[in-house]
Amino acid sequence: MRSRPVIGEVVAAQQPEWKSHPDYVASRAALAAAPALVTAAEVARLRGALAVVAGGGARMVQLGDCAESFAETGADHVRAKTAVLHALAGELADDGPVLRVGRIGGQFAKPRSQPFEDVDGVPLPAFRGHMVNGEAPTAEARAHDPRRMVRAYEASAEVLRVLARDRDRRAAVPAKRLERFPDGPWASHDALVIDYEAALVRDQAGQRVLGSTHLPWLGDRTRAPGSAHVRLLSQVANPVALKLGPSTDPAELAEVCALLDPDRTPGRLTLIARMGAERVAELLPPLVAAVRARGHRAVWLSDPMHGNTVRAGGVKTRHLAAVVDEAVRCKSVLERAGEHPGGLHLEVAATDVTECLGGKVDGVERLAERYTTLCDPRLNPDQAAELLRTWIRA
Repeated sequence: MRSRPVIGEVVAAQQPEWKSHPDYVASRAALAAAPALVTAAEVARLRGALAVVAGGGARMVQLGDCAESFAETGADHVRAKTAVLHALAGELADDGPVLRVGRIGGQFAKPRSQPFEDVDGVPLPAFRGHMVNGEAPTAEARAHDPRRMVRAYEASAEVLRVLARDRDRRAAVPAKRLERFPDGPWASHDALVIDYEAALVRDQAGQRVLGSTHLPWLGDRTRAPGSAHVRLLSQVANPVALKLGPSTDPAELAEVCALLDPDRTPGRLTLIARMGAERVAELLPPLVAAVRARGHRAVWLSDPMHGNTVRAGGVKTRHLAAVVDEAVRCKSVLERAGEHPGGLHLEVAATDVTECLGGKVDGVERLAERYTTLCDPRLNPDQAAELLRTWIRA
């Protein structure tokens, strides 16, 4: 995205091209007037649960769609997704309490490496997620439209209502593992679009809360110490997650951790390693050492998917074997460094998709059978369960 809005003197990367749209100001105003989607009390409960994970007393699974669809925010769709979340969390339950977080209720925007893509010889703006534009390969669908932010808010509200009912139902059942451990499901998404996120910051219970989600995360392209995204999230009480890719510099990571977690509060930071199976053993130890040396008690997760994307059969895919390999190697690195391997961050579909190779998807020719993702390839539930079982035994 070429447009780079400014917060104060700070430039925001990866932002939509929509400031000249006639509905831009009205869309921002509508969001600014809307109720927050999450509460300070919910955020505090999640931070408490994350502190337990950071201290080694629980595991965490964070999973869901690569990019959510506006067409899949009804109660039936959400219940299907949370059922998969609970089932996969169950793969780790014998090891203790499991915190359940979905890539859900706001995962409607995606960063992209290139602003345009070639579609049958015609350059079109890249699909950026339903908050920004549509996936159909037409100029009209790919235009950046700020009214989609309002639709994303409405869709997120639908999803979060279902999640809240699920949490209430689960809280009513006596806990057998860790008494009243608030294990979710909680919402999380990439806090990418500054216009959307900044408009939903609210004052609640004497603190600033990002009202769009419980757990926002920042990716490789937006987590630099001087970014507008880091400035925004440094001012809110929500727990914050950071994706750590192969280019992450230990000194820069230490700087951004200090900005986001100046008081070194357990549960404030979740760090998600996504290095690639071949590089995680080399690249992760210096990052772990830099964070430990500065006194942060973070939750450490492995995202073994994003660093292992390849092309086969004309589409992006991932090999389950490589995904498992990275997850296990990441766990080993953390254990050798004296850190608790907190869990896994995964792109997983609620249906039996054929987007990643492995398990029943036993050949490239099978990828086309049910390849339905809006963006990157997801594991199906069986593949994800195999991953989790292998990881917990490693």
